[in-house]
Amino acid sequence: MFPDLTRDDVFRLETRRLWLRWARLADVQAIVRLAGEKAVAEMTARIPHPYHPDDAERFVFQSRRSNADGEGLTLAITPKGKPNSLIGMVGITPSLETGKPSLGYWLGSPYWGQGYATEAARALIDAFFAYGEENELTASARVLNPGSRRVLEKCGFAYQGSGLAELPARGGFYPADHFRLDRRAWESLKTWGHTGLVREPAILGAGHPELALTH
Repeated sequence: MFPDLTRDDVFRLETRRLWLRWARLADVQAIVRLAGEKAVAEMTARIPHPYHPDDAERFVFQSRRSNADGEGLTLAITPKGKPNSLIGMVGITPSLETGKPSLGYWLGSPYWGQGYATEAARALIDAFFAYGEENELTASARVLNPGSRRVLEKCGFAYQGSGLAELPARGGFYPADHFRLDRRAWESLKTWGHTGLVREPAILGAGHPELALTH
C-alpha cells in the first residue's frame, strides 16, 4: 500500500501546526490517557474502554510493524515544536470489511475543535496519493458523530450512504456513514495546502469530537 519511502521510522510529515511521526513506546502513557477516555474510545472500531497499557503497547508494536511492511501507515499526531507530546493518531490501513485502504483517526478531547484532525488527515491523504499507487480511499464514521463527518467532508470525501460497520472493541456492528475519496477528486483538492516530508531524524526535546472509525 505504501512505498519504501514511508517504511523507516525517520519518516515524518509536517504541516503548518503539526508533526506526524511513527508511534513509539514512550507514547503509551499519552495513548492510554487520551484514547482511553470513553468519549474517544466509543467512537472507534478497535480501542477498548477501559484501555489497558498492555493494549496500547501492543498497538504501538503492531502499528510499527505495519508501517515497516508497507501494509499501512499509522502516525502519531504531535504539535510542531513538541514532537514528544502525542495528542492523537491518524492512519490508513486495510478496512475490516473490504480490505480496501481506509482512513481512521482519533484526537484527545482537550484538542477537539481546533482543526487538528482535519490538518492531520489531509497530510496523510496527501502522502497516500502522492507516494502510493492506490486510486481510492474509504472512511467511516458513526452516525452519532457529526463532527467526524465534517472532518471527512473537509478532506474531500464523498458520502456513499449509511450502513453497518463492525466495531470489534464495541462488541458488534453499529450504524455508520460511509465515505469515499478517489485520486481524481484528491487532485482537484490539492490546493488545500502543502504537506512537507521530513526524512532526517528530528531533533527531539527531552522529555466537537473529531473521530473516525479507526480500523
